Amino acid sequence: MQVRSAEQTEIDPLAKVWYEAWHEAHSQIVPPELTALRTVESFRDRLQAALPNVRAVGPFNEPVGFCIVKGSELDQLFVSAQVRGLGVAAALIADAEARLAESGVEMAWLGCAIGNERAARVYEKCGWIRAGTMVSHLENDAGSVSAGSLAL
Repeated sequence: MQVRSAEQTEIDPLAKVWYEAWHEAHSQIVPPELTALRTVESFRDRLQAALPNVRAVGPFNEPVGFCIVKGSELDQLFVSAQVRGLGVAAALIADAEARLAESGVEMAWLGCAIGNERAARVYEKCGWIRAGTMVSHLENDAGSVSAGSLAL
């Protein structure tokens, strides 16, 4: 499975992947104020800002998953429902781990919403260990929303 750099022309399809997967996994477990803020446009803006750090899987202009590395964090990882269980997440995680190691990170981390057990199991299957819980203060145009996360 080939993991590659995402291209500018893929912002819209990647935003759709992120929107659908995020709402499926999070809409019932995070504060409603946060769910309301997670629009396709918000994901598009975040992808645009992070584009140099976005890696994708899938045909060009038809990505089925992506990840973003930020500093020492595996910041985002989302996969379309249609390809879950086919190794896409594992390939993206391995790519993220390699990029983190190449940049000199010795202790990588990620946050996973409390209650998103499917994602936590995927990370654990790839060797990540639950280290505890934390509260994330998520900034947005309307202010800040706090949500609990597992630290892995």
